[in-house]
Amino acid sequence: MGPSFPLVLIVDDNALNRKLVTDVLGAARFRTLEAASAAEAIALATEQQPDVILMDLRLPDADGIDAVRALAAGVRTSRIPVVAMSALRLEPTDAWLSGAGFAGSIPKPFDVDDLPGLVRGFAERAHD
Repeated sequence: MGPSFPLVLIVDDNALNRKLVTDVLGAARFRTLEAASAAEAIALATEQQPDVILMDLRLPDADGIDAVRALAAGVRTSRIPVVAMSALRLEPTDAWLSGAGFAGSIPKPFDVDDLPGLVRGFAERAHD
């Protein structure tokens, strides 16, 4: 991974949400991939090996918790940090988040100024 261009997989069934995150991260020179379902996310993550996955908790084919568990069980995807993105009020200290396998959380709506730094932090921690 080049230090300044992490690859981020954005998983959200809402196309407008995906576009917003893609645009914000793209402006900060991140490379992005998009998935609208858990199955698509798992396939893309296995194939492309992103540095970070931003995962909506409500997906049409599975919830984000099922998806993160499937990723954690995958040989090629078990080390990729998965960050929950949700409109639910999540606290980074919520035990169920880490218990489910999430590296952390980013609330929706997110602050566009803060998002690139938050995502970069998750990418860098994964490579320490």
